[in-house]
Amino acid sequence: MLNPLFEIYSDQWLLAVHKPSGLLVHRSPIDKHETEFALQYARELNGGQHVYPIHRLDRPTSGVLLFARDPDTARLMGQAMMAGEVSKTYQAVVRGWTPESGVIDHPLKEEPEDRRLKGQEQPVREALTHYRRLATSELPVEIERYPTSRYSWIELYPKTGRKHQLRRHMKHINHPIIGDANHGRGRHNRYFAERFGQGRLLLAATELHFQHPVTGEPVVLKTPPEQSFQDVLTLFSQT
Repeated sequence: MLNPLFEIYSDQWLLAVHKPSGLLVHRSPIDKHETEFALQYARELNGGQHVYPIHRLDRPTSGVLLFARDPDTARLMGQAMMAGEVSKTYQAVVRGWTPESGVIDHPLKEEPEDRRLKGQEQPVREALTHYRRLATSELPVEIERYPTSRYSWIELYPKTGRKHQLRRHMKHINHPIIGDANHGRGRHNRYFAERFGQGRLLLAATELHFQHPVTGEPVVLKTPPEQSFQDVLTLFSQT
């Protein structure tokens, strides 16, 4: 089978790839039936040698995914992540016109991976996201109670790394991400799925910035959103 990952960056310590929407990073108790994972495809790109995921992307999120080639590099990158020394940039399409920029400072209750723990009390953690609006679009389509429907294309800069943080934060400010089955708006999700021939979460990890854990050099990893996301962005060039 063709490897769905493509390489963005590689040296003797690190491997960065683009993960498509719909692919799990690694085995999960929620998706026990799945047999394909980014981890195994990254190992393939690494000549069959083991790789160590530095962070995760939700299954429906596409974009930059970083692996270490050895445990020591993985440990150093993990420490940098925990210390907030790795900056991340995402792009998203959301319902409504957001302000030109903003900060979402809204603590989030932890969401356990194991469904059996759902009923137990979970801790609430600090969560902080900055965002910037890139463009707006207004479509002559009535989806809810208005004769037109408005959308924003935005960049998001999470300063903490809570589970589903960006999706939950955008819902919190009433600008849910299009295609978000859990935190979004069903009518808008269905409209985009029908118009573009597929339903996907319109969230993509487009940049990672950090100091190389071995050489100390600044590393900037960039990838454009995948084609299914870019198809939607044509909406913003028509207005």
